[in-house]
Amino acid sequence: MIRKYVDSDIDAVMQIWLNTNIQAHSFISPDYWKNNFDVVKEMLPLAEIYVHEIDSANRIDGFIGLNDDYIEGIFVKEEAQSKGIGKQLLDHVKKVKSTLRLNVYQKNKQAIQFYLREEFGIQSESLDRNTGEKEFIMIWKR
Repeated sequence: MIRKYVDSDIDAVMQIWLNTNIQAHSFISPDYWKNNFDVVKEMLPLAEIYVHEIDSANRIDGFIGLNDDYIEGIFVKEEAQSKGIGKQLLDHVKKVKSTLRLNVYQKNKQAIQFYLREEFGIQSESLDRNTGEKEFIMIWKR
């Protein structure tokens, strides 16, 4: 089930954010994510967020965060990955947005393949000044 984020989701969402970033971005020091944890936790409720819950347990196993048409990220617990949850979250926001944009690290091959499969196109390249890593800027239009 996908639903809108509520304030009481913060701890579960932030744990998924931290664990998924460390797991997906082995080319970036885990300290980078840990050092940004509090800033993200403060900013997160300002975004448009949808969570995916396991129906029977009401446990959050993934979420998507947006600022207007920009996807800040899709995060799914490691043990729940490759089960269609990221696609469900993305499909949910595709219903209400006509354009979606995002940045993805070029070294994150799995994410790039996911977004290409979901009909995003690579628009350009950029450099994340915070990490020094190259990114692709990708866009989807209905």
